[in-house]
Amino acid sequence: MKKLFLAVLMLGPAVGLRAEDGHQLWLRPHVSVPVTVVLPARTSALLATARQELQQGWQGPAGATITLSLKKDKAIKYDGFRLSAQGVQASTERGLLYGVFELLRRQQIGQAPEAGLSNPSYEHRLLNHWDNPDGSVERGYAGKSIFWRKDSALVVTRRDQTLWQQYARANASVGINGSVLNNVNASPVILSAGYLGRVKAIADALRPYGVKTYLSVKFSSPVLLGGLKTADPLDPAVVKWWQGKVKEIYQQVPDFGGFLVKASSEGQPGPQDYGRTHADGANMLADAVRPYGGLVMWRAFVYSPSDKDRAKQAYNEFVPLDGKFRDNVIIQVKNGPVDFQPREPFSPLFGALKKTAVMPEFQITQEYLGHAIDLAYLAPMWEECLQSDTYQAGPGSTVARCTNGSVYRQAHSAMAGVSNVGLDRNWTGHDFAQANWYAFGRLAWNSSAKSAQIAEEWLKLTFQNAADATPAAEAEWNAKFLTPVAQLMLASREAIVDYSMPLGLHHIMSATYHHYGPGPWWAPSGMRADWTPPYYHQAAANGVGFDRTRTGSDAVSQYHEPLASQLNDPATCPDEYLLWFHHLPWTFRMKSGRTLWDELALHYDHGVQQVRQFQRTWDRAQPYVDAERFAAVQNKLRTQSGNAVMWKDACLLYFQQFSRLPIPAAVEPPMHTLEALIKYDTPAPRPARQP
Repeated sequence: MKKLFLAVLMLGPAVGLRAEDGHQLWLRPHVSVPVTVVLPARTSALLATARQELQQGWQGPAGATITLSLKKDKAIKYDGFRLSAQGVQASTERGLLYGVFELLRRQQIGQAPEAGLSNPSYEHRLLNHWDNPDGSVERGYAGKSIFWRKDSALVVTRRDQTLWQQYARANASVGINGSVLNNVNASPVILSAGYLGRVKAIADALRPYGVKTYLSVKFSSPVLLGGLKTADPLDPAVVKWWQGKVKEIYQQVPDFGGFLVKASSEGQPGPQDYGRTHADGANMLADAVRPYGGLVMWRAFVYSPSDKDRAKQAYNEFVPLDGKFRDNVIIQVKNGPVDFQPREPFSPLFGALKKTAVMPEFQITQEYLGHAIDLAYLAPMWEECLQSDTYQAGPGSTVARCTNGSVYRQAHSAMAGVSNVGLDRNWTGHDFAQANWYAFGRLAWNSSAKSAQIAEEWLKLTFQNAADATPAAEAEWNAKFLTPVAQLMLASREAIVDYSMPLGLHHIMSATYHHYGPGPWWAPSGMRADWTPPYYHQAAANGVGFDRTRTGSDAVSQYHEPLASQLNDPATCPDEYLLWFHHLPWTFRMKSGRTLWDELALHYDHGVQQVRQFQRTWDRAQPYVDAERFAAVQNKLRTQSGNAVMWKDACLLYFQQFSRLPIPAAVEPPMHTLEALIKYDTPAPRPARQP
C-alpha cells in the first residue's frame, strides 16, 4: 500500500505566499502526477467524478494504476469502502468516491498508508440549511443563501451551478451525503411548482458528488398552498394532497431524500393543532414518501410557553410515543435539552427512545458561540456529546452508540449539522469556521474520531504549502504553526464557555443582537419567560442556577442511573454542569476549595486571558500564512478579545448585584460599568469579507 502515497513536506517561513481568500476550503489544488484509473464497466456521473478527482489530485507514483471496484462485501456497511494496494473497493458508487477522497487526503497530509476497511458510523450524514426562499439565512453569518435569492429566484445561472458543484464536492470530500436545502421554519412556497424546478436544478448539480437533496416542509402546506380547510394528518383529503405533492417532487428529483419537519414548536403549525400526536403527523408523511424510499426527519425541538422547566418538554412529549413511529421516521434531537448552548448536558432523549430511530442534531453555525466573529472549533463539543454515557443499556451506552444502531436496532441512522455556509467568498464568514464544516463530516463518518486529529488534518489541508521542502522545514512548520495553532483550536470552545456561560450557566446572551454578546439582564416587558436569561440563571441574593434536582424541576430523573443520582448531588455533579442542575449559594464551597462566586469570577477571567493568548499565538504564525487570511483572522481575534472582556464585565457586575461579594484580586478589574454595558448591549458586527 505504501507505493500509493507520497508524503507532502511543509515549508517553513515563506516570503510572498500566494494570497488566498479561503474559497477553496480544505481542497486547495496541488500539482498532480499522471495516474491510470480503472473504472467498473458501467458508466455514471458519479464514477466520472471519482475518476476526475483522482486524476486532478493524485500525488502518488507517476503512472500508477488505481482500480475502482464495485463489489458486494458483507463487511462493507452503507457507503463504506476498502482500501488496498490496488485501489478502492466499495458496494456503492458513493463508497468509491469516498475512498478516492481518503486516498488523496492521506497523500496531501503525508499520513501513513492504512489499507483496510472504512465504514461510516451513520447511514445518512446531512447538512441542514436554514435558508429562506428570499435568500436570507436564519442564524446565518456568512452572507446570503447559496441556493435561493430574492430577485429572479427561479432563474438558474451558470454561476449558481458552479457554486453548487463546489459545495457538493466539499461535502463529498468529508463524506456528507445529504443536504436539506431550506429553513426548518419552512415557507410553503418551497413546494410550489416553480421552486421545485429550482430544487431539481440543485439536485442535478449535487448528484454527481453523491449528495441527495431534502426539503423542510411546513405542516400546514395543504391549507396554505393547497387550499384545503385543514392540515389534520388523519383527514383523507390531507393524506391525498401530500401523496400528490410527493409524487410531483419525485417526478422532478427521482433520488429525493425526504422531508425535515419542525412542527408544534415555537408557533410552527403541527399535528397537535388538530388534537393529534407527533407520531400521527410524522407517520402520515412517512407513508407518503415510503414508496419512493424517502425518509422523514421529525425534530424533537418542541416547547410551548410554560412556567415549568423547558428542558424537560421534549422528553415528556416523545418518550410516551416510543415505538409508534414508522421505521422510515427518524427523530432529530438537538445535542442538548435546551438549544445549542455553548455547553449543555446531552439530551436525555438519547437512549430513552429504544424502539424509535433517533439522530443527533449539531449546530455548525455559531448561533450562541460568537457567530462568524469568534474563533470556536466545535469538534470537542460534539465529541463530548457523542461519547457521553447514557447508561440506558448499561455502561458504555454512549450517545453515539445509542443513535448509530449499535445499542438499539433501527432501520436507519443519521446525523445532522445546521450549516454555516453562505455566499461569503470563504463560505463560512470566518476562515476557522470552515474547520467545523470539515469536522462535522469527519465525525459523522467516524463518531469515534478525535478532535485533535481532525484539527491537525484540517490545518494541513488548509494552510500547508508544499514545494521542494526539506525535513527541517517540515519540522519547523510543525513546531511553529501546526502544534500551537491546533492547541489554540482545541482550547477555543472552552474559552468561550469560560468568558460567557461557565459552570453550567446557559442562555444568558443578549437577544437584542440575535444571541451575540452578554445579556443576563435581558427580560423585556411582556416577553415569555423561557426566552429570557433570568428564567435560566435565577440569580438572587440566595444564589444562582436552575434547580433541576429531585426537589426542583426533577429534570435529573430523565437521565438513567447512576447518572441521575450523580447529577442530583452538587458534591458529585461535574463542575461544568453545576449551575445547570443546581441553584446554589454564592458562598457554596467548590471542589477547588474556592467559593462559587470566586470560581465563577476566575472562569470569566480565564476565558479573557485565553483569547489574548490566542492573539499572541496567531501573531507568531504570521510567517506561515498568506497575508489575506492572516489579516482576516487577526482582525476577528481582535474583535473577539474586546467582546470577551465585555462578557466578563457584564456578567460579573450583574451577578455582583446579588452576591454582594468583591471580585477576587486575581481577576482583572472591570473596564466598563454595568450601566454602560446595558445601554450598549453588545452589537454583532457584520463579517468583513463579502463575495
